Amino acid sequence: MWPLYAAGFTTAFGAHGIAANLGGFSEDAVTSLLVLGGLLALYDGAEVLLKPVFGSLADRIGGKPVLLGGLIAFAGASALYAIADSPGWLWAARLGQGAAASAFSPSASAMVARLNPAAKRGRAFGSYGFYKSIGYTLGPLLGGVLVWAGGLRLLFTVMAACAAAVAVWAVLAVPVVPPLPRKRQTVADLARRLADRSFLAPTAALAAATAALSVGVGFLPVSGAAAGLGTVATGAAVSVLAATAAVVQPKAGRALDAGRLTTRPGLLAGLLITATGLAAAMLPGLVGILLAAALIGTGTGLITPLGFAALAASTPEERMGQTMGSAELGRELGDAGGPLLVAGVATVSTLTSGYAALAVLLAAGPLLALAVRPRTARASK
Repeated sequence: MWPLYAAGFTTAFGAHGIAANLGGFSEDAVTSLLVLGGLLALYDGAEVLLKPVFGSLADRIGGKPVLLGGLIAFAGASALYAIADSPGWLWAARLGQGAAASAFSPSASAMVARLNPAAKRGRAFGSYGFYKSIGYTLGPLLGGVLVWAGGLRLLFTVMAACAAAVAVWAVLAVPVVPPLPRKRQTVADLARRLADRSFLAPTAALAAATAALSVGVGFLPVSGAAAGLGTVATGAAVSVLAATAAVVQPKAGRALDAGRLTTRPGLLAGLLITATGLAAAMLPGLVGILLAAALIGTGTGLITPLGFAALAASTPEERMGQTMGSAELGRELGDAGGPLLVAGVATVSTLTSGYAALAVLLAAGPLLALAVRPRTARASK
């Protein structure tokens, strides 16, 4: 399992470590906000388009070849810019990194599910999410140190070495998980399976959690600056968010495996806690920002392992990669949609209104579910 956790760390560290430092330390390559936006969109756009494709490929040929191919491609794409060091090759490197992450990220998730029995998947996905959260937390910080010490080329060099090392580790330690026999699946069959509640509910919760996480990381520093707080205080708030999510995920996974927590109540509680965190972000000053960070981190940390474990439990083993790739697509859409919603509302109103809009959206589903279920129970008596 450890190389799979390392693969999760690599994709998170690569995504945030580079993205957080493109604008401030690469004046020759990033000449405008439009160019910066394009470079950031390349990585995420490749993931949105290709994750379901590579997830299905992992089902067809096995997860390990796709995992290794993605890690090797990530190392090659990173080395491309480290060697060439020109603005044009930076675009190619970011596109290559995004495409490569689209291969090894869903295949790693699928192998986490395949290599663990149902009774241990909560703990496994909790640990996987923990190391991804560590990557998200350390990426901007360590990336900034590396760029300060040796420029973007050094950061891309470290990314290449990291991916290559994980690939070698996976070759040696990860067992082969052969593809399972699959029944013929039509487009209509796939559409019915992805439209089923057992897929939509956990994926929607994962997308909502990712949306809130992205908004917290991106906009809490803006709220801090507006309240007159310095970069150290706002940076600490973001670190609280990421660290809380990292700590909660393994605990939630273990509670699920032990039967102390079940999926549906856990997801509903996670969404409500996350929505409360977004509401807390509307409070002025450092107290509101820290409270928001802690609550958003707790809610998203609760949702992530429960959502993936629920998806694994409801998916045929031979379609695990396809399901994980499609779920990752939902998370990417949440990652983009949350900040867009908050920014759009803030443009016509205020940032606090943007927080409120996303909080209402996240709380609506759980509140509706809690309202409908008692009525259904009374009707059945």
